[in-house]
Amino acid sequence: MRIHSALAVSAFVLGFASAPAFAQDPAQVQRWFESGRFQQVTAASSPSAAPEVRFLAGQSFQKQSAAGQAIEQYQSLASEPESTPWHFIGRSAELLLQNQTDESLANAQQAVAMAGGMTEAQFQLGLVHAKRNEWPQAAEAFDRAAEINPAYAYAHYYGGISHYRAGHPDRMAIHFEQFLRTAPEAPERPEVMQLMRSVRGR
Repeated sequence: MRIHSALAVSAFVLGFASAPAFAQDPAQVQRWFESGRFQQVTAASSPSAAPEVRFLAGQSFQKQSAAGQAIEQYQSLASEPESTPWHFIGRSAELLLQNQTDESLANAQQAVAMAGGMTEAQFQLGLVHAKRNEWPQAAEAFDRAAEINPAYAYAHYYGGISHYRAGHPDRMAIHFEQFLRTAPEAPERPEVMQLMRSVRGR
């Protein structure tokens, strides 16, 4: 089924440049990411940028199929002190790109253990579970990420996919509707609307 292959690609295909100080505001960078302006996201990153910005830059490089540059961003996060959850989030993201899912999961779980109320920690845990095809666990993590920060659009996107794969179309619809509201310019919008029509047409 074509929609399944589209989901598989978009769900998990998942260089520093100077930028004005205002461009490194994490909220602004988040908006760029949610509208598919990935080059602006990566340009906003630097070794001194906020961890949230570097995390989004890593995801943006993944969206552009630049795994090597994504790993550089995640390695910069992993260089944060081990007393911070960002160290483990970065390490988990790096290992996930290298298909070392057991170690990636352990690091994501450590981040959640340290900061269970942190959106990015739950989000990274969801990505690991999804890569491992552990859809109920992925859905639970993305649900938690979305509860912590309802405006974190991609928690709803991946949450919708995970609930769809777990056989929960009603939960999928709730997440996708929120995704469309919070990220109206997202490049995944046509795919999400197609899937919504497919499920509702059954």
